Amino acid sequence: MLKEFKDFAMKGNLVDIAVGFVMGAAFNKVVASFTGGIVSPLIGLIFNADFKDLKYTITEGTMNDAGEKVGEVAVMYGEFLTNVIDFIIVAFVMFMIVKGVNKMKKKEEPAPEAPKGPTTEELLTEIRDALKK
Repeated sequence: MLKEFKDFAMKGNLVDIAVGFVMGAAFNKVVASFTGGIVSPLIGLIFNADFKDLKYTITEGTMNDAGEKVGEVAVMYGEFLTNVIDFIIVAFVMFMIVKGVNKMKKKEEPAPEAPKGPTTEELLTEIRDALKK
């Protein structure tokens, strides 16, 4: 059973998937920091607010003794848009990587065509000629 597990774990596709997963997780952190540190502040200039903190307040909350707002109901669309931007960046980069890998793959040569035999018309002509004899 241990040998079977080792064979399963060391298959090329499984190892490739694991490496891709780890690289994707690390790349996601890079994209998140890019979006949070560069893209969000630039977009925040347009809205005159921190982009991640943009929200639509449905119900105002009240302040408690500690000075915290409680009972507020809000739609946090700034954080959602930040995550959408992160996704679009990651999806675009993954698309470009897959496109590059596919371009580098050796193009398969088309299979040689099967030798052409006689056409139906030629066969019928041969049969007719054979019947005439």
